[in-house]
Amino acid sequence: MPVIKILPHPEYCPNGAEVKAPPGTSICEALLDNGIELEHACELSCACTTCHVVVREGFNSLGEMDEIEEDLLDRAWGLEPTSRLSCQAILSQQDVTVEIPQYSINHA
Repeated sequence: MPVIKILPHPEYCPNGAEVKAPPGTSICEALLDNGIELEHACELSCACTTCHVVVREGFNSLGEMDEIEEDLLDRAWGLEPTSRLSCQAILSQQDVTVEIPQYSINHA
């Protein structure tokens, strides 16, 4: 099972964390299932940007990004080239490292 390493975030995960999730699971689902209450205002339906994460390692192993996600990411706070909506970033067999941005569109 792949491991998701979450870098420290003062609100969601102050000490950082590592969680395991089966392939085919979204990063957001994996975090929520493991008690990391990442904001997800649209209930994982790819309609907002509140679950935005920056993938620091393992970006290319995630499921391909579709056009809707690409368009929504343009509105995300702290956008980087390896940004993903965690509700749409589907795990494969490879471990990933993610950083939760300091703010979301609801907190900016």
